[in-house]
Amino acid sequence: MSAHADTHAHDDHGHHHKETFVTKYIFSQDHKMIAKQYLVTGTIMGVIGVLMSMMFRMQIAWPEEPNVLFEALLGKWAPDGVMDADIYLALVTIHGTIMVFFVLTAGLSGTFSNLLIPLQIGARDMASGFLNMVSYWLFFLSSVIMVISLFVEAGPAAAGWTIYPPLSALPMAQGGSGMGMTLWLVSMAIFIASSLLGSLNYIVTVINLRTKGMSMTRLPLTIWAFFVTAIIGVVSFPVLLSAALLLIMDRSFGTSFFLSDIFIQGEVLHYQGGSPVLFEHLFWFLGHPEVYIVILPAMGLVSEIMASNSRKPIFGYRAMIASILAIAFLSTIVWGHHMFVSGMNPFLGSVFTFTTLLIAIPSAVKAFNWITTLWKGNLQMNPAMLFSIGFVSTFITGGLTGIILGDSALDINVHDTYFVVAHFHLVMGISALYGMFAGIYHWYPKMYGRMLNKNLGYIHFWITAVCAYGVFFPMHFIGMAGLPRRYYTNSNFPLFDDLANVNVIITIFALIGGVVQIVYLYNFFASIFFGKKATKNPWKSTTLEWTAPVEHMHGNWPGEIPHVYRWAYDYSKPGHDADFVPQNIPLKEGEEELQH
Repeated sequence: MSAHADTHAHDDHGHHHKETFVTKYIFSQDHKMIAKQYLVTGTIMGVIGVLMSMMFRMQIAWPEEPNVLFEALLGKWAPDGVMDADIYLALVTIHGTIMVFFVLTAGLSGTFSNLLIPLQIGARDMASGFLNMVSYWLFFLSSVIMVISLFVEAGPAAAGWTIYPPLSALPMAQGGSGMGMTLWLVSMAIFIASSLLGSLNYIVTVINLRTKGMSMTRLPLTIWAFFVTAIIGVVSFPVLLSAALLLIMDRSFGTSFFLSDIFIQGEVLHYQGGSPVLFEHLFWFLGHPEVYIVILPAMGLVSEIMASNSRKPIFGYRAMIASILAIAFLSTIVWGHHMFVSGMNPFLGSVFTFTTLLIAIPSAVKAFNWITTLWKGNLQMNPAMLFSIGFVSTFITGGLTGIILGDSALDINVHDTYFVVAHFHLVMGISALYGMFAGIYHWYPKMYGRMLNKNLGYIHFWITAVCAYGVFFPMHFIGMAGLPRRYYTNSNFPLFDDLANVNVIITIFALIGGVVQIVYLYNFFASIFFGKKATKNPWKSTTLEWTAPVEHMHGNWPGEIPHVYRWAYDYSKPGHDADFVPQNIPLKEGEEELQH
């Protein structure tokens, strides 16, 4: 009776929702479609961000030299093909903004929280499909505004992605401080609204919609990571919104929250009593949790992919959860390490040094647990696994330099040099990208019902991995030699002449690494139509999303939602014939549930 009623109810359900192109692909409320929308939008923004970095890398390697590409892409900003100093700053600014917010935050949280939360906890969809749709369209709108700001006559925002005042607070400070900066702030305000709506939805879904038997300690680590990431977002994004609003007030309404005693061409302006350091506090109170908002989902994805491809349980499941929670808590009390040279009280500096070094402990716990998960595993070296291992590598190498930058006495020597650029690109840029690529290679069959080409995946991984280190490893050395960030040419300083060759090498690696992403883009878009059709559970994984049918449908599962009887990592369990036991298989008589 129940089976018959279920199928009948399902047919009825399908009958009521006659889907048009618009409701299915554009204003969709289905979490799987919204995940794909986030991914494709993030990919397009990523292409723009990487193109920008390739342009300013060419400028640093060969300053003052005419470049046909600059003339074609930058127009009036590159007279005779020589890049203008102002547009260099603008490229660096928009590159940073796009990569941090529009690619990594949206590409990881937006795509994978949406795709995996309902599927892995056993829910029909998100708590609110409508809010989910609104969240994506706000993100889309903010992306469009950010791209439009590139075409403003006076130039896009050019105060660095951290938009410190007074460059960002005085519309007359430089070309990009005018309309370009206003659009940047509007775009970010909308982005924050999108992020908050998404985060609230993720939190409510994880707390309320878990299927029968899915206790918090049976959740896959991916869900723990998305859940805690959403909480950090809700806590810290409103602070950035307040900073952006106060900045808009300073720019357009004559207040002086961040401005004081400013002279322009010898003329004193009427601003009194504000403090640019206040802006730094507000910005970095979001800015530091932001890097964990970017890296935690990648950590969750990597934990899941490593367990699945090592064919053994993740090592230290509960320690992994504890370290996610510890990172989340500590991330909110370390922001001052970005400000050691802002004239802060040295005692306060020592407090921030202490909290910053503490955060190395949960990070190290995770690194050791990943390495131990790999240890003596039956490793399946597919592209997703390679990117996961690459993630651990860049996370460790990038994290080690963080110990130097987190120490107030050592940071002063390398602050605002390429050492800092090298550090955060490895630990959050490259690591998060690797996490994202790993997730895409692993869950692509779930998203599109087809497999990505494995050989193209190998080419993509190896060239990207070599180029990423080729770019960011030498940067540590030019940073220790004192080369400052954000200078559009170093040719005026004889001191840095010896470093010119290193900059050329870095740029060559950057150009190769950028171009090879075309292999990935081809693989991604061609496989949607021509890829090998996927089976239901291609990686033989234990989590619930692989129990759902390959064809997407509203409600994820036909008939009943699967119940859960065990934790998410029963790989190679003694007493079972297969080397994996899905979560919806009841325990055998006398079988103990593992809880590492």
